[in-house]
Amino acid sequence: MLIDNLKNTYSKGEPIFLDEIKSSSKAYLRQQMKALCDKGELKRFCNGVYYLPYKTVLGTEGKMSLDKYIEKRYLRSKNKEEGYITGLGLANKYGFTTQNPSIYEVCSNNATTKQRKLNIDGNNVIVYKPVAKVTDKNISALQFLDLMSFIDKYSELQGDDLRKKLKEFIKNISLDFSEVKKYISKYPDKVYRNIYNGGLMNELV
Repeated sequence: MLIDNLKNTYSKGEPIFLDEIKSSSKAYLRQQMKALCDKGELKRFCNGVYYLPYKTVLGTEGKMSLDKYIEKRYLRSKNKEEGYITGLGLANKYGFTTQNPSIYEVCSNNATTKQRKLNIDGNNVIVYKPVAKVTDKNISALQFLDLMSFIDKYSELQGDDLRKKLKEFIKNISLDFSEVKKYISKYPDKVYRNIYNGGLMNELV
């Protein structure tokens, strides 16, 4: 039975994408998934995405998180890097700002256009096409260059505090500056200025 196969393949709360389930008829598969949702054996997260229902430790009905959806759809596939968080979310994650993003921004190999705005389960998500295909080798360089393209806009830190935090960031993502040099020409000129202001220009020489 379909539900047994799903339970054996997916953990509770894990995104189940319709397009990854093998079926001779997608129309029939959709009917089956709908029937399972109607019976409460499956939950629909958004169009074409489902998850197995579960209870939280408090006994309430659990829900699949948007973070899990984004992780699987845009950031990582079969342990391979496919994308990364960018924008205000990136600046917040590494402590350059305390401001929480109201929009999720990601760069992903799975982007179909240069920029696409989506509404997923009531949340606004913007998916960007990266300047180069994201790989395990270059992901840190692309994240760094993204950050340096908007650090002057989002950072609440300046001077020595900013330079200290940037060095922490570089260490955290294991940045290889030889990779940065490969892609920096694909970014706006202000990236050089922000790198200089961040005390990192010597790394590019």
